[in-house]
Amino acid sequence: MLKYFLIFSSLVTFPSLAWSQGHTTVSANLPRMVVGIVIEDFNPDYIERYWDKFGEGGFQRLYRGGFICANHHYGNLIQRPSVNMATLSTGTSPSNHGIINDFWIDRLRNKEVAAIKDEFYTTVGSDSKEGERSAMRLMSPTLGDQLKLVTKGKAKVFSIALNDIPAVLAAGHAADGAYWLDNSSGKMISSSYYIGTFPQWAFDFNGSKVADNYLSQKWNTLKDNVYYSESISDVDPQERGYMGKYSSFPYDLNKLKKESGGSYKIIKTTPWGNTIVKDFALQLILKEQLGHDLIPDLLTVVFSSMDYERYSFGAFSMEMEDTYLRLDKEIEELLRYLETGFGTSDILIYLTGLNSISYPADFLKERYHMTAGIFNPESAIALLKSYMNIKYGDANWIKLFANQMIYLDHELIEKKKVDLQEMQTTVALFLNQFEGIAFAKAAFDIEANNFPGGVLAPFQTNFHIKRSGDVLIKYEDGWQPKDKFNPLDYTDNSQVPLVWYGAGIAKGTTHRRTSGTDVVPTIAAFLGLAPSSAVTGSVIEELIKK
Repeated sequence: MLKYFLIFSSLVTFPSLAWSQGHTTVSANLPRMVVGIVIEDFNPDYIERYWDKFGEGGFQRLYRGGFICANHHYGNLIQRPSVNMATLSTGTSPSNHGIINDFWIDRLRNKEVAAIKDEFYTTVGSDSKEGERSAMRLMSPTLGDQLKLVTKGKAKVFSIALNDIPAVLAAGHAADGAYWLDNSSGKMISSSYYIGTFPQWAFDFNGSKVADNYLSQKWNTLKDNVYYSESISDVDPQERGYMGKYSSFPYDLNKLKKESGGSYKIIKTTPWGNTIVKDFALQLILKEQLGHDLIPDLLTVVFSSMDYERYSFGAFSMEMEDTYLRLDKEIEELLRYLETGFGTSDILIYLTGLNSISYPADFLKERYHMTAGIFNPESAIALLKSYMNIKYGDANWIKLFANQMIYLDHELIEKKKVDLQEMQTTVALFLNQFEGIAFAKAAFDIEANNFPGGVLAPFQTNFHIKRSGDVLIKYEDGWQPKDKFNPLDYTDNSQVPLVWYGAGIAKGTTHRRTSGTDVVPTIAAFLGLAPSSAVTGSVIEELIKK
């Protein structure tokens, strides 16, 4: 505690910059800094399941002293980190912000594009190409963008994540920096879209080779195996494990790195990926002097839960439990740093998830006799192609199947003089016959109709007329799509935790359904800031009532 006080008191002076935007804040004390703690693959039931094993300073501190939104969801059809991060940071849906998937077809250029890849910009911090990223395809301003505009650039806006997509889409367009871990070098990097010159403090951080240090050790459980009573056995046959063959503790991380081709991605599947993010965040707060004047700053810190290996082990695995027990300690250190340096009333913190991991279909079916199954998109698309060739003639009518979207070849359809709407309807009706598919909706049908609330509403919130496919798919509850040669990477779980803490927030709970689009307008209310006109979410009134 004392060391944090000495650091702040000796290095920081607070200039008397007035915050006067002509708006009334809902907080008696305007927070100096807003900190978003965002976790990938964050099931709400993790908190209850691991509660007795968490320390008092991390998750328990936030839940015991904060305001809990206990029924919080992303209303998007496609529950991808890209889609939900854009929704969280802009306060609006994909139909407005345009990030409808990880990638899509740009109809004007007749080209497949990725949500954030941008070869116009270069990597800052390493020699790789993993910094060729930007937020140019994000069509709505983020909270950070609005904060920059209102303060004439004086507010500081940063994001830190293990992965590029959440880092870029949390930062938005006008941020001072977005940082993520480079898979090829193990360094924290950024893009020239944000940073002209990589800061010396970040060079120094990378110089310590933290990723190599963590990979030189073995990952063993924090406690004895018997302690993990909330998890299934460490040798459970449901666990595919690393590379389909390593599924029990301890893990030789250096060996795994070598067997996976030398990529540093392996560290993103371990608790130490979160440690790197936390340590980098502490350095950034200090070196960039966040929260050190009266103009509020914004920092988003994104932790990952086992990242791309999460489905190799599952939500009930000892690996996931160990990751969360260690993440609890990282959050505790971050909170202690913030509260000691600034005081609880001078910071506004929100904890939420970016998405939730679904429980494996086989696990639900075999152990709990629930209706669930695996859907094979490759087989379904193959049958669909055969049917279309019989009906319309031999041709490559399908241009792309991207997650839950099917793109047809518009140029070919026009050339063959086939009615586009009729073909969209044919595809949707064919797919609706498959077990595992709840709804397949044609694009023209989504455009022409209004689905307020109910099971079809996510189709409209996730639909963008210039970017979405010709047919959108919703799988049945419990069903998961899995290609023959690709690992499972899908969730239909829309619910994530949301907890608010600090800045005079009173302890409480609401069970009213809240949305990922509500975070931005609620923060704006605390800052006395008029939200962007693109915002479609609502202020969480229960949180700010005095």
